[in-house]
Amino acid sequence: MDVAHCYLKGNADAVEFCPYDLYHNVLAVSTYTLQEGCQPNRHGSISLFNVDEEKGHLDMVFSEETAGIFDIKWSPPGGRLNPFLAQADADGYLRIKMLEGCSNGVEGVNLKEITNEKISNSMCLYLDWNPSATSITVGLSDGSVSIVSVLESKLEIQEQWKAHDFELWTTCFDTHQPNLIYTGSDDCKFSCWDLRDKPPNVVFQSSKVHKMGVTCIEKSPHDPNILLTGSYDEFLRVWDLRSLSKPLNSSSISLGGGVWRVKQHPFIPGLVLAACMHNGFAIVAIKGDSAEVLETYNKHDSLAYGADWQKGEANHFGGKTKPLVATCSFYDKHVRVWRSENYIVS
Repeated sequence: MDVAHCYLKGNADAVEFCPYDLYHNVLAVSTYTLQEGCQPNRHGSISLFNVDEEKGHLDMVFSEETAGIFDIKWSPPGGRLNPFLAQADADGYLRIKMLEGCSNGVEGVNLKEITNEKISNSMCLYLDWNPSATSITVGLSDGSVSIVSVLESKLEIQEQWKAHDFELWTTCFDTHQPNLIYTGSDDCKFSCWDLRDKPPNVVFQSSKVHKMGVTCIEKSPHDPNILLTGSYDEFLRVWDLRSLSKPLNSSSISLGGGVWRVKQHPFIPGLVLAACMHNGFAIVAIKGDSAEVLETYNKHDSLAYGADWQKGEANHFGGKTKPLVATCSFYDKHVRVWRSENYIVS
């Protein structure tokens, strides 16, 4: 069920609902546009929208031009009083911005840059916060991964190493064991690293399961032994981490397009939202060793790149619910907000 939509000036590549209860109606959207030529120019924007479902409105309340952005993530609630938005830029910078303004998401909301750091001469492709919002892992286009500490007004690179042979498309902290991070790359490898070792030691590396580049990794917030990966090979894979040195690919499902992003629902175990590039978006239910597509959404006319569930306690329903979703597509510069067609048991 469609709620609202809008078009942007640049190619939309990431959407992120703010996870803080007071700002659960605030949606951040980033863009990345490449102007080719003798001196290629990568530029972008970051925008904030107020999602008013009752009125069917998606109102832009803040926007600014930036370097081209590959990824954005809000800081997890609990770590900080004010929401921080981290931004991975094509110019090799990691930027941290703080959300300011009213809690109703309508008047006076803006982003104020707190700090930035040049991470690499390569492009920053992906980022993830640790649960306490004190560190960020950043994936780089040269195959390196960087661990950056976040102080009140300063970023500091703690570790940086060559983790893969090609673009490191995705990296994330283990939310249950934050000393571990996962990385995935265009070299088709999926790895785990222990940050307690100096330099970080590889815990495992899977190189034979994914047939194409690994594009996204997400740990289950509900089960410490479950992790998901997505790949250009069009498969969403479920991993059993009980034997961490030899994780088991317990189930897989083809989604008909490269799985660029996966998002686990914050309150409904096993409910997954996937951006499937050439095949739109899918809501998938994972139970034990089985995975099935509950519904698909194909109202975008271009590459399906960004997707997120609305968060906050306002979306923590018991019984049946139709979760609210934001999605974006790249070349048609389109952002959509919609509810699932089917009731889902939480």
